[in-house]
Amino acid sequence: MERYNLISFAGIFILMGLAWIFSANRKKMNWRLIFWGVGLQMIFAAFIFWLPAGRQFFLGINQGVVKILDSAMAGTEFVFGRLALPPGTENEAGETSLGFFLAFQAFPAIVFFAALMSVLYFLKIMPVIIRGFAYVFTKLMHVSGAESMCAASNIFVGIESTLTVKPFLANMTRSELATVLTAGMATVASNVLALYVFMLQGQFPTIAGHLVSASILSAPAALIMSKIILPESGTPETLGMHVQPAYTRENNLFEAIINGANSAVRLIVGIAALLIAVLGLVALLDLILGGVGSGINRLFSISMDWTLKGLLGYLFYPVTLIIGIPLQDAWEISKIIGERAVVTEVTAYQDLAVLLSRDTLVHARSAFICTYALCGFAHVASLAIFVGGVTALIPERKNDLSVLGPRALLAATLACLMTAAVAGTFYNQGSILLGN
Repeated sequence: MERYNLISFAGIFILMGLAWIFSANRKKMNWRLIFWGVGLQMIFAAFIFWLPAGRQFFLGINQGVVKILDSAMAGTEFVFGRLALPPGTENEAGETSLGFFLAFQAFPAIVFFAALMSVLYFLKIMPVIIRGFAYVFTKLMHVSGAESMCAASNIFVGIESTLTVKPFLANMTRSELATVLTAGMATVASNVLALYVFMLQGQFPTIAGHLVSASILSAPAALIMSKIILPESGTPETLGMHVQPAYTRENNLFEAIINGANSAVRLIVGIAALLIAVLGLVALLDLILGGVGSGINRLFSISMDWTLKGLLGYLFYPVTLIIGIPLQDAWEISKIIGERAVVTEVTAYQDLAVLLSRDTLVHARSAFICTYALCGFAHVASLAIFVGGVTALIPERKNDLSVLGPRALLAATLACLMTAAVAGTFYNQGSILLGN
């Protein structure tokens, strides 16, 4: 397995090379940012996966998230009864589970986590943590305080992270705006993270710890890829400054819980609507592609997968090998990583859970690395959400944001793959990683 670890290590620099190819200014690289960005990822990954104290910290995070999820199930079971029971379980009344239902088992966890995050903000715990991460990014990587704050916020929240730097958005440089968009799409919000934990926990017991570490690793990765693809050409007004997060604190604890839960409901409706629309359109497109592709296969006597997932799998196959996925599993993993670009990470994580439940993958490292690669909002739907959300705050920068959006999506995709390559570099077969 050491051979694959070396491939993953090399993949970190190959991915940065790909970003450099698409750079708007290949001669102007922020080498300090690149050095410290990679260094921070390496230091954190080594701490988590190699040091005994880091392993205990990792297990503590994993067990903490699992316990919180168990607490979330209390309210879910009260509302939905047997529909809320995970497969293979039964409640105190002896009623058994009716199977897995995304809407009744996974979605409610989003409500609980959103309310919990809102409480942590109200208690001023989360702002302190975010300021800590932002201070490290600003101090070591020499980027503006505003984009450091936004990247740090995105470790824990989603589109609402832009509100933490709202006073600075209008005067941001194009490079800063690209970083804001990239950081948003290269990471995941903690409330949605609960959804992925719920889907994969049965097959991957330590998934919670891995997703938390992936969110942390992706923040510096986003800064690196964004600044390579669109280097800073101006002078940010908060360059080298340590800014305070701008957020509106609720009047009391109950208002914080209510607002957090209500925002989660809106998020769930958005996710459900997106899945229904996108998966339906993809099925229709697959029908068309299948008809055309079958004719081409017969004409040229070839066997090619003409589904959208298959075509995206061909596109992402090389980078799947680059990040250290073994050859035997590369095709299945490349299809999952590829489909995330269109059908969102929710469907991709579900497909990964199916692969694990069927014991399809030959190597455990394949699922491990794929988990990190998928941990981000780097897809077309998210691009529309983030560009639209930031435009609503600074409509006068609409033209800049619409042009920067595709570049930010590319940077976010490469950042997620970079995070996976870092994880693959430190992979080992110890129980801390696989949950054995």
